[in-house]
Amino acid sequence: MLPILIGEATKLMPYLMDQDKEYVTTIRFGVTTDTHDLSGRVVATAPVPTLTRDLLEAACRPLTGRLMQVPPMYSAVHHEGRRLYDLAREGIEVDRVPREVVVHSMTVDEVGETSAVVRIVCGKGTYVRVLACDLGAALGCGAAVERLRRTRVGGFEAGTAVSWDDVVQQDAQALWARVLPPESALSAWPAVHLDPMEVRRFAHGQPVDVTAHQVSGARFVRVHDGASALLGVGGVEADGKRVRPVRMLNADRSGTRVLPA
Repeated sequence: MLPILIGEATKLMPYLMDQDKEYVTTIRFGVTTDTHDLSGRVVATAPVPTLTRDLLEAACRPLTGRLMQVPPMYSAVHHEGRRLYDLAREGIEVDRVPREVVVHSMTVDEVGETSAVVRIVCGKGTYVRVLACDLGAALGCGAAVERLRRTRVGGFEAGTAVSWDDVVQQDAQALWARVLPPESALSAWPAVHLDPMEVRRFAHGQPVDVTAHQVSGARFVRVHDGASALLGVGGVEADGKRVRPVRMLNADRSGTRVLPA
């Protein structure tokens, strides 16, 4: 599942990518590869213990919460100006700096003889392949990802997504009818609605007054005008009493909206 932001909504991409993601992965036990998935070169095999839901859930628990995770060599992380996967393809392995990631949950959906389906909810920058490898190590047999599917990014879920067949086959008007408004990318955020005078101040880069109830302790809020149109992203100041403009959408609303063909 891949969210695609269009036009002014592309300004919201950094905020969307910071939101939690959900993956459903099939993990094959008893095999270890250099890529941590079954497309890689097998470096070790081992007998698989009798897999049960209780065994897998117990092994998953230490892999949730705030973790320090080492990026795999087959990743897009840069090292001295080069991608790690380019170095890995040349047979070069370098030290990688561990990064803090957040794994909210690992739920065992299915258990097979040598594999399991695990649903993972995690934060930005988490490598599911590394979690699979660590799970295999915890069971003493190794593991690699057999299949991986992203099912949610923030509030966007695969069940309501447009299929690739529809993207290719439907006409432009039919597709535009299914495009969601920009604020859907920030649906979990508190919303602040401004009166006309506050809209002018906000659009000119000035902070506006808010109440603690409006911002609910958030760092960022989505800011709307009186007609509920999204003006942009507001940053809540330290005292929680004002919101300053951080990223504006369609600040100049005098033009006519033209949809690309």
